[in-house]
Amino acid sequence: MRIVKIVAVTILALLAACLIWLVTMPPELLRVGSGYAAKIVCSNVFLANRDAQEVLAVDVQAPGHPLLRLMQVSVDEQSAKVSAAIFGFIAPSVAIYRDDLGCAVTQDLSAKGQRNQSPPIVGPESGAADVLFPDGTKIESDQRITPLLENAALTGPGMRAVIVAQNGRILGERYAEGFSEKTPLIGWSMAKTINAALIARLVGEGKLAYTDRNLFAQWASDERGEITLAQLLAMESGLGFNENYGTVADVTRMLFLEQDMAEFAIDTPLEAAPGTKFSYSSGTSVLLSKIWMERIGDQDRALVYPRQSLFAPLGMQSAVFETDANGTYAGSSYIYATARDWTRFGMFLAADGMWKGERLLPEGTVAMMGKASAQSGGRYSQMQTWLKLYGRDAEGLPGDMFMLSGHDGQTVAVVPSLGLVVLRMGLTPLGGGYNVLELIAAAAKAVK
Repeated sequence: MRIVKIVAVTILALLAACLIWLVTMPPELLRVGSGYAAKIVCSNVFLANRDAQEVLAVDVQAPGHPLLRLMQVSVDEQSAKVSAAIFGFIAPSVAIYRDDLGCAVTQDLSAKGQRNQSPPIVGPESGAADVLFPDGTKIESDQRITPLLENAALTGPGMRAVIVAQNGRILGERYAEGFSEKTPLIGWSMAKTINAALIARLVGEGKLAYTDRNLFAQWASDERGEITLAQLLAMESGLGFNENYGTVADVTRMLFLEQDMAEFAIDTPLEAAPGTKFSYSSGTSVLLSKIWMERIGDQDRALVYPRQSLFAPLGMQSAVFETDANGTYAGSSYIYATARDWTRFGMFLAADGMWKGERLLPEGTVAMMGKASAQSGGRYSQMQTWLKLYGRDAEGLPGDMFMLSGHDGQTVAVVPSLGLVVLRMGLTPLGGGYNVLELIAAAAKAVK
């Protein structure tokens, strides 16, 4: 009995020590998990008006790491913030909501957000109900498209919205239960292409040039000073940013632990000479945000630039481009918009950067989105779009197609030669066997 008591006391002491360690010095993996949970729940609650526990269960826990099943979240409406922690107290993180800047993860657990007295404008689009989209909200379904939208194999598991549009008109749309044309949806890496469009606008205004070098003072004393803006856009900077989402890597640290994402990414060392290697990097896209915001020169003017220069002209009322806690746009990942507003952006690109007769993107910008970068093997363009997804292919894909793509099954495919846009939003992690290219090919065949 004495030995049993000693063993029991020893085990209890070890468990207590382990608990103290987890509470006082939680591993980065747990902190990444709580930061991710807080951020996703915060944005979906305050931007999309979804239920917090549903978002935790469906968006965070179901497709995520097993440890996320131990995560608990709480929403403080008055302070406009969401708290998340393992078992409710281990490795806590907080995400705060800041009006039209969306949610950001912060390590200040006492931080409070700021919420407007009136909710943000969230679809439907402006205009009369009897006027066709995009000027109004009316949709006239094309019977060539209806069978595609009803085909579960084409729309895929976890689908939340599918839209097929051509020549500025929506030909058909479908939404999953619980989602509608009014629901803002995260685009994940589709944000990269919008970020690139903002840079193109500034290039057209003469405030940036694709040949610009010496982009950050921290790079002045080494070879990183030779990196050009064009190389960053093409993902050929040579920076050794780790984009492995399955581990605690550069990308997960940046998105869920860092209050200043750009400063974190700026410290990334070179792994290859600039222009000699393709390496897809969310850190690169955050650096691009930092560059164009600094070039504007005033943070307040930079913060309103996306809405003034792009979202408002296109009528993307629902679009919210989120910043990190330091106020830098997360150009890699964080834009929420309704499916129809994402489609507006696709229509804009299909029309070569023209909208209602006005040229918003300099000539040649959309062509760069459809032209392969030098080192990507034909996979990626010169302007933050995909030409081939994950090495997959499908018969019947138009040769001039390019895609905005997010890692959880978000896609806007643009085919300028057909005036075609195919949007597919969902929660469909890579590896499940679904191939969105088959939907795009079917839509292209139907409208030819």
